[in-house]
Amino acid sequence: MLIDNAGWFSEVLAEQGCAFSLRTAAKLHEEQTPYQRIEIYATETFGNLMVIDGSIMLTARENFLYHEMMSHPALFTHPAPRRVCIIGGGDCGTLQEVLKHAEVEQVTQVDIDERVTRLAEHYFPELTASNGDPRARLLFDDGIAWVAKTEPDGLDLIIVDSTDPVGPAVGLFTRDFHASCLRALAPGGILIQQSESPLLHMDILRRLYRDMHGAGFADVKTLFFPQPVYPSGWWTATMARKDQPIAGFREEAAAQPGFALRYYNAEVHRAALAQPEFFRRQIAATGQP
Repeated sequence: MLIDNAGWFSEVLAEQGCAFSLRTAAKLHEEQTPYQRIEIYATETFGNLMVIDGSIMLTARENFLYHEMMSHPALFTHPAPRRVCIIGGGDCGTLQEVLKHAEVEQVTQVDIDERVTRLAEHYFPELTASNGDPRARLLFDDGIAWVAKTEPDGLDLIIVDSTDPVGPAVGLFTRDFHASCLRALAPGGILIQQSESPLLHMDILRRLYRDMHGAGFADVKTLFFPQPVYPSGWWTATMARKDQPIAGFREEAAAQPGFALRYYNAEVHRAALAQPEFFRRQIAATGQP
């Protein structure tokens, strides 16, 4: 992470030979929590910016792309998602999208660092407006341990809205964690996890497929979508279903959801599941179906 004399914030991926920059107007906040360093900047064109451990997490301008794709495809794939858990997601943008679904009865969000949520409430209030919904339960705890202790078959959907697989998030990208998720999901249940850039991080995606299948999930599929402030500008979320194929979704409901969306719709859902040829070949090379 670099800030130059002209106020440009740059997230540099030296090993990939690339960087992404935003011009800042001011630093609004900085603190070291027990888990990570959080910085908040005002930018000239992307609104407020949250940075954790030198990596861009979100901006006010584009976060809807990520939050909508982390939530609605899985929610519309499940026939009746009533009990949802979000692991991570401390900025509460994904939580807000999940709560748009009237059929959802309870959402438990488990993030290890309460400061992410408190700073989001102050600097990104548009993302936290639904935190008072009676269906929402915010816990500040170790998500890995929480899922491991959850009663079997107790959840319909688990959303892993994590940072990159470094620091506190490393354990979320393991076969043991995925096995805990499988156990916690009811029949037909779905796990969806942010899964990095297909252009830069195929090693992570290949390992994710091996671990999800190895944990016992019946089917795994990846969604592709734009994410301009993340490395390469191209991002993924990977869905795994407990005991049946990921085939189709509630298209009529997705076409007429009854609430406002900015990116997701039924056409986007179908298109996001199309696999680029290089991705298809590399996943097939791992021996996964």
